[in-house]
Amino acid sequence: MDDVSFEKNNLDRAASPYLRQHGGNPIWWQEWNNKTLAYAQRTGKIIFVSVGYATCHWCHVMAEEAFSDPESASYLNEHFVSIKVDREQRPAIDQYLMAVVTALGKNGGWPLNCFLTPTLKPLYAFTYAGSVGQYGMPGFREILQQVQERYAVHQEGNDDVISLQQMPSQEYEEPMLAETLWDHYDGACGGFGYGVKFPPHCTLLFMVYYYAATQNERLKEMAIHLLDTMLMSGLHDHLQGGFFRYCMDRQWTIPHFEKMIYDQALLLWVYSLGYGVFGDEAYRITARKIMQCLTDTFEKDGLFFSGHDADTEHTEGATYLWDDRELQQRLSPDEYWIFTEVYAVSPEGNFGGKNHLLKKKKKFLPALEKKLLTIRKGRPQPFIDRKIITAWNALVGIGFIHAYRYCNDNKALAKARRLADSLLERHYCAGKLARSSFEEDVQTEEFLQDYAALLLFLTYLYEETGGYEKEMDTLAERLSSFRRGTNWVESFNQDFFPVTAETFDHPIPGSISLAEMALVRMCILRGGAYAPSPYHLPLHNDFRNIVSLITNGLFHIVETPEKCEWNTMPVNSMQLKGARFQDCFKGACRPIGTA
Repeated sequence: MDDVSFEKNNLDRAASPYLRQHGGNPIWWQEWNNKTLAYAQRTGKIIFVSVGYATCHWCHVMAEEAFSDPESASYLNEHFVSIKVDREQRPAIDQYLMAVVTALGKNGGWPLNCFLTPTLKPLYAFTYAGSVGQYGMPGFREILQQVQERYAVHQEGNDDVISLQQMPSQEYEEPMLAETLWDHYDGACGGFGYGVKFPPHCTLLFMVYYYAATQNERLKEMAIHLLDTMLMSGLHDHLQGGFFRYCMDRQWTIPHFEKMIYDQALLLWVYSLGYGVFGDEAYRITARKIMQCLTDTFEKDGLFFSGHDADTEHTEGATYLWDDRELQQRLSPDEYWIFTEVYAVSPEGNFGGKNHLLKKKKKFLPALEKKLLTIRKGRPQPFIDRKIITAWNALVGIGFIHAYRYCNDNKALAKARRLADSLLERHYCAGKLARSSFEEDVQTEEFLQDYAALLLFLTYLYEETGGYEKEMDTLAERLSSFRRGTNWVESFNQDFFPVTAETFDHPIPGSISLAEMALVRMCILRGGAYAPSPYHLPLHNDFRNIVSLITNGLFHIVETPEKCEWNTMPVNSMQLKGARFQDCFKGACRPIGTA
């Protein structure tokens, strides 16, 4: 980077598919690094930071409109230092700037755009904007001019947008947990809330584990309803397997068509666990189809890509939609009749005159689904972000382990071991764990989320195999360096100030929850003592509440000389090797085999 010129777009050299997508913009985009920040300070120019990710639909729209507009680019290049950030590679920057947006009273989302002083004090932030204003909202050019003119007069930012102190989580009494979830549950359509529907992975995991411990019928009713709703809905790719990121309507009809690896990982865990508790064969089939989706469309050399785009050739969902006439042409009359007995299709369709497939019955049609998938594979396919992210791959590994435990899939354990070995070989070097890699480039920045997720993954492998003990010790020691007094810090990289770690368990477990789960499990598996921990706000901290279930005695801690089969124990169990045959649950230990 010694020869870098700040008067051109430099993203062609980036180790990020998202940044490379913007390499053709007329804006002089730079990467976030010390040299770019030093240049901004030297010139006194405002820093314009735009954050997104490679499979983000609205990021693409803004790139095609505002970021490709020559007039906007000319103004930016004259008055600003423009930086593009891949939120998946730099989660601490993304987290900080998202706090800026919400502190300014705006809804968060991506693309996330923020103006900073040369010393990184926030000036203004917004999400999507077109080149010119419409519907009473300012356009990108207007925003640029207003920020520049205001800064020319005042030349100051806001120091107080985000605090670096960890805010204490709201503590909850255990009897209120299930009631709170019940009160917020959408009993008519499934899920939580009454608008856009995201799969609540962490909440589902908590509900299933908590039900296994308490046999609370409301938890069972919500969990089964939501598991059934998601597998039959537009969230589910019924032909390929796997799930889309979210649905844009309360009824779970039309998804935002991107597929993220973390959704597949966590829903593999969810459906495997659901099968282990409720025994519904549809859940095991769904879990196996997720694994097939992972193998067919995400995996390379034992590791897994980050995501699939929502768009195909600039049209959202184009790969996945079916014209009713095409279905009738491709299927025989008998096949079409059988297909439409299970799937809701119509001549008018449900999305732009075509059909996104939804099920009317909880039933699988393997032969017909395979036939249509073969046809679909002949169409243009969405762009794949081939970046490998450590934390998300670790979650895939945990999903595989649960598929091995509860879906009777021995190959899943082998895949988990290969994944762990590949992550350690490729991303752990010279005592540092890389956040990501892309092609031959390995990211150098370190993050709590990756250490915590990989350590948690290895505790599950240790529980299965007795291996990875040395690696666990090494990761746990490094994990402790992310503590600052009573606070957890997401990162301490040299080109950005420390940001407190994420506490919100959505869409993936927050870094603090992952760290606490990893350390508690490691302690128990080593036969150590641990203290009870409080419960926290449902729907916000449900993965952390699983940790509290463990520390408050609602997981069976089973000690035996030889490992037991998982289908002989409740799913809320842990196994450690020891001389005794005992099961400790709710503060009492009893010999195994006695009443």
